[in-house]
Amino acid sequence: MSVLWLLSCVALIGAVYGCGVQEITPVITGYSRIVNGEEAMPGSWPWQVSLQDFSGFHFCGGSLISEQWVVTAAHCGVRTSHRVILGEHDRGNAEEAIQTMRVETVITHPEWDPYTINNDIALVKLTAPATLNARVSPVCLADTLDVFTPGTRCVTTGWGLTRHNAIFTPNKLQQAALPLLSPEECMAHWGDKISDVMICAGADGASSCMGDSGGPLVCERNGAWNLVGIVSWGSSRCSTTTPAVYSRVTALRAWVDQTLAAN
Repeated sequence: MSVLWLLSCVALIGAVYGCGVQEITPVITGYSRIVNGEEAMPGSWPWQVSLQDFSGFHFCGGSLISEQWVVTAAHCGVRTSHRVILGEHDRGNAEEAIQTMRVETVITHPEWDPYTINNDIALVKLTAPATLNARVSPVCLADTLDVFTPGTRCVTTGWGLTRHNAIFTPNKLQQAALPLLSPEECMAHWGDKISDVMICAGADGASSCMGDSGGPLVCERNGAWNLVGIVSWGSSRCSTTTPAVYSRVTALRAWVDQTLAAN
């Protein structure tokens, strides 16, 4: 076995299962419910997870960031009795090759404040490593020093309500392309509720909604998708002309790194 062949194999594995790179390419209309979104290409967002209770009820989303860790929103209130579902697209299809994972521990940001909704982030450790494949692989985490400029079109995904008064969440994973807003643009909508650990996106015809909480807002850079936001809060009517608010990953990355290193 030549060293060159071995290195090329390692590079191929890294390209396929390295962070933020999909084997199944997403198809995004307009860099296109979520509200006014569209069904995602099955398997094209392989880090998307569904957080479910014992009955199979989907209550929040999350993002796989390594074989054994998922990041979600603190307000989702994940417990060790919950299940983390990987590789899912259609929650109504019992034939999908999903991975149902158990929760070993949940670590909520020590400065999480449910009143201001600051530091709305939690890390979920799985009891066993996930099996990485075409439909299950981690997203990259935006780095502390990364700058994603306002106007950048990013994508949010989830099984949240497709209209605020819908009775049921959709079975199939939805996606929507949203522009990032500057803090000033966001404050024009939300005032002093916006802090430096939040980032806004949307207000141009699509939005996150209930059930999307904890899920990803990802932006593509240098061929890889980076987790820039975690679905946190927004309009109670899921207005598509009001920006949704996400936990700002660049501001929380240091805590994530410290937590993973300690656990």
